[in-house]
Amino acid sequence: MLFFKRRPNKIAATTRSWRKVHRAVSIVLVLFFAVIAGSGLLLGWKKNIDLLPKTTLGVAPNQPNQWLSIAALTNIATNYVADSLQKSAAISRIDIRPEKGTVKFVFKNHFTEVQLDCATGDIRSVAQRNSDFIEKIHDGSIVDFFVNKDQSFFKLSYTSIMGLGLLLLSLSGFWLWINPKRIRRSKNNGN
Repeated sequence: MLFFKRRPNKIAATTRSWRKVHRAVSIVLVLFFAVIAGSGLLLGWKKNIDLLPKTTLGVAPNQPNQWLSIAALTNIATNYVADSLQKSAAISRIDIRPEKGTVKFVFKNHFTEVQLDCATGDIRSVAQRNSDFIEKIHDGSIVDFFVNKDQSFFKLSYTSIMGLGLLLLSLSGFWLWINPKRIRRSKNNGN
Protein backbone atom coordinates (compact mmCIF):
# COMPACT_ATOMS: atom_id res chain seq x y z
CA MET A 1 0.00 0.00 0.00
CA LEU A 2 1.46 3.34 -1.06
CA PHE A 3 -0.05 5.05 2.00
CA PHE A 4 2.28 3.04 4.28
CA LYS A 5 5.44 3.25 2.10
CA ARG A 6 6.94 6.46 3.52
CA ARG A 7 10.06 6.28 5.62
CA PRO A 8 9.52 6.23 9.42
CA ASN A 9 11.53 9.44 10.01
CA LYS A 10 9.34 11.35 7.50
CA ILE A 11 6.18 10.03 9.11
CA ALA A 12 7.52 10.97 12.57
CA ALA A 13 8.24 14.52 11.38
CA THR A 14 4.69 14.81 10.01
CA THR A 15 3.33 13.48 13.29
CA ARG A 16 5.25 16.10 15.27
CA SER A 17 3.75 18.84 13.06
CA TRP A 18 0.22 17.51 13.56
CA ARG A 19 0.85 17.28 17.32
CA LYS A 20 1.81 20.99 17.42
CA VAL A 21 -1.34 21.95 15.48
CA HIS A 22 -3.49 19.74 17.70
CA ARG A 23 -2.01 21.20 20.90
CA ALA A 24 -2.29 24.83 19.75
CA VAL A 25 -5.93 24.51 18.66
CA SER A 26 -6.81 22.60 21.83
CA ILE A 27 -5.23 25.16 24.14
CA VAL A 28 -6.98 28.08 22.44
CA LEU A 29 -10.46 26.50 22.18
CA VAL A 30 -10.71 24.15 25.18
CA LEU A 31 -12.83 26.52 27.30
CA PHE A 32 -15.25 27.14 24.43
CA PHE A 33 -15.55 23.41 23.75
CA ALA A 34 -16.36 22.87 27.43
CA VAL A 35 -19.10 25.52 27.24
CA ILE A 36 -20.54 23.93 24.09
CA ALA A 37 -20.41 20.43 25.62
CA GLY A 38 -21.98 21.52 28.93
CA SER A 39 -24.72 23.58 27.32
CA GLY A 40 -25.37 20.81 24.78
CA LEU A 41 -25.88 18.32 27.61
CA LEU A 42 -28.31 20.68 29.33
CA LEU A 43 -30.23 21.21 26.07
CA GLY A 44 -30.44 17.47 25.52
CA TRP A 45 -31.98 17.06 28.96
CA LYS A 46 -34.04 20.30 28.98
CA LYS A 47 -37.44 18.62 29.27
CA ASN A 48 -36.25 16.19 31.93
CA ILE A 49 -34.69 18.81 34.21
CA ASP A 50 -37.37 21.50 33.81
CA LEU A 51 -35.40 24.03 31.77
CA LEU A 52 -38.42 24.27 29.49
CA PRO A 53 -41.87 25.15 30.91
CA LYS A 54 -44.33 22.27 30.72
CA THR A 55 -47.06 22.67 28.12
CA THR A 56 -50.44 23.15 29.76
CA LEU A 57 -53.73 21.64 28.60
CA GLY A 58 -56.45 23.85 27.16
CA VAL A 59 -60.20 23.22 27.27
CA ALA A 60 -60.54 22.37 23.56
CA PRO A 61 -57.61 20.27 22.37
CA ASN A 62 -57.68 19.32 18.68
CA GLN A 63 -60.76 21.52 18.11
CA PRO A 64 -59.46 24.58 16.22
CA ASN A 65 -62.98 25.59 15.20
CA GLN A 66 -63.57 26.51 18.87
CA TRP A 67 -60.39 28.56 19.25
CA LEU A 68 -59.98 32.31 19.30
CA SER A 69 -58.16 33.93 16.38
CA ILE A 70 -54.38 34.27 16.42
CA ALA A 71 -54.85 38.05 16.42
CA ALA A 72 -57.02 37.89 19.57
CA LEU A 73 -54.61 35.51 21.35
CA THR A 74 -51.63 37.68 20.34
CA ASN A 75 -53.37 40.76 21.71
CA ILE A 76 -54.00 39.03 25.07
CA ALA A 77 -50.39 37.84 25.39
CA THR A 78 -48.73 41.10 24.34
CA ASN A 79 -50.98 43.23 26.55
CA TYR A 80 -50.23 40.99 29.54
CA VAL A 81 -46.47 41.17 28.98
CA ALA A 82 -46.47 44.93 28.42
CA ASP A 83 -48.89 45.83 31.23
CA SER A 84 -48.42 43.22 33.95
CA LEU A 85 -44.77 42.24 33.44
CA GLN A 86 -43.69 45.63 32.05
CA LYS A 87 -41.47 43.96 29.48
CA SER A 88 -41.14 44.32 25.73
CA ALA A 89 -44.06 42.77 23.85
CA ALA A 90 -42.07 42.07 20.67
CA ILE A 91 -42.80 38.45 19.76
CA SER A 92 -40.08 36.08 18.61
CA ARG A 93 -42.34 33.14 17.80
CA ILE A 94 -45.76 31.64 18.36
CA ASP A 95 -45.96 27.91 19.03
CA ILE A 96 -49.41 26.36 18.68
CA ARG A 97 -49.92 22.93 20.25
CA PRO A 98 -53.15 21.59 18.68
CA GLU A 99 -53.13 18.34 20.72
CA LYS A 100 -53.06 20.43 23.91
CA GLY A 101 -55.28 23.31 22.76
CA THR A 102 -52.55 25.70 23.91
CA VAL A 103 -50.55 28.46 22.26
CA LYS A 104 -47.13 29.60 23.51
CA PHE A 105 -45.79 33.10 22.92
CA VAL A 106 -42.03 33.52 23.14
CA PHE A 107 -40.65 37.05 23.20
CA LYS A 108 -37.75 38.59 21.34
CA ASN A 109 -36.08 40.73 24.01
CA HIS A 110 -36.42 38.48 27.07
CA PHE A 111 -36.81 34.80 27.90
CA THR A 112 -40.44 34.83 29.00
CA GLU A 113 -43.02 32.37 27.70
CA VAL A 114 -46.75 33.02 28.01
CA GLN A 115 -49.10 30.08 27.43
CA LEU A 116 -52.74 30.74 26.61
CA ASP A 117 -55.72 28.45 26.26
CA CYS A 118 -56.60 28.63 22.56
CA ALA A 119 -60.36 28.48 23.19
CA THR A 120 -60.77 30.85 26.14
CA GLY A 121 -57.67 33.04 25.94
CA ASP A 122 -57.00 32.37 29.63
CA ILE A 123 -53.37 32.67 30.66
CA ARG A 124 -52.30 29.17 31.67
CA SER A 125 -48.63 29.76 32.39
CA VAL A 126 -46.05 32.52 32.55
CA ALA A 127 -42.52 31.19 32.92
CA GLN A 128 -38.88 31.73 32.06
CA ARG A 129 -37.54 29.73 29.12
CA ASN A 130 -34.15 28.89 30.59
CA SER A 131 -33.53 26.54 27.68
CA ASP A 132 -33.58 29.51 25.27
CA PHE A 133 -30.93 31.27 27.37
CA ILE A 134 -28.77 28.13 27.39
CA GLU A 135 -29.29 27.72 23.64
CA LYS A 136 -27.97 31.24 23.09
CA ILE A 137 -24.91 30.40 25.18
CA HIS A 138 -24.48 27.17 23.22
CA ASP A 139 -24.46 28.82 19.78
CA GLY A 140 -22.76 32.08 20.81
CA SER A 141 -25.75 34.27 20.02
CA ILE A 142 -25.89 35.42 23.67
CA VAL A 143 -23.35 38.14 22.84
CA ASP A 144 -25.44 39.35 19.91
CA PHE A 145 -28.55 39.22 22.13
CA PHE A 146 -27.04 41.66 24.63
CA VAL A 147 -24.86 43.74 22.28
CA ASN A 148 -26.06 43.69 18.66
CA LYS A 149 -29.79 42.93 19.12
CA ASP A 150 -30.65 42.61 15.40
CA GLN A 151 -27.39 41.20 14.06
CA SER A 152 -25.66 37.85 14.29
CA PHE A 153 -22.02 38.80 13.68
CA PHE A 154 -20.68 37.19 16.85
CA LYS A 155 -22.73 34.03 16.40
CA LEU A 156 -21.49 33.55 12.83
CA SER A 157 -17.88 34.19 13.84
CA TYR A 158 -18.12 31.93 16.91
CA THR A 159 -19.74 29.02 15.10
CA SER A 160 -17.28 29.31 12.19
CA ILE A 161 -14.25 29.32 14.49
CA MET A 162 -15.57 26.48 16.62
CA GLY A 163 -16.60 24.38 13.61
CA LEU A 164 -13.25 24.87 11.88
CA GLY A 165 -11.44 24.21 15.17
CA LEU A 166 -13.32 20.95 15.68
CA LEU A 167 -12.63 19.92 12.08
CA LEU A 168 -8.92 20.68 12.52
CA LEU A 169 -8.79 18.73 15.80
CA SER A 170 -10.50 15.77 14.10
CA LEU A 171 -8.04 15.80 11.21
CA SER A 172 -4.97 16.22 13.39
CA GLY A 173 -6.30 13.58 15.80
CA PHE A 174 -6.69 11.15 12.92
CA TRP A 175 -3.07 11.67 11.86
CA LEU A 176 -1.87 11.36 15.45
CA TRP A 177 -3.69 8.02 15.63
CA ILE A 178 -2.72 6.59 12.21
CA ASN A 179 0.93 7.69 11.96
CA PRO A 180 2.26 5.46 14.78
CA LYS A 181 0.60 2.52 12.99
CA ARG A 182 2.27 3.58 9.75
CA ILE A 183 5.67 3.80 11.46
CA ARG A 184 5.26 0.33 13.02
CA ARG A 185 4.20 -1.17 9.70
CA SER A 186 7.11 0.49 7.90
CA LYS A 187 9.58 -0.81 10.48
CA ASN A 188 8.08 -4.30 10.36
CA ASN A 189 8.47 -4.33 6.57
CA GLY A 190 12.17 -3.54 6.94
CA ASN A 191 12.21 0.05 5.63
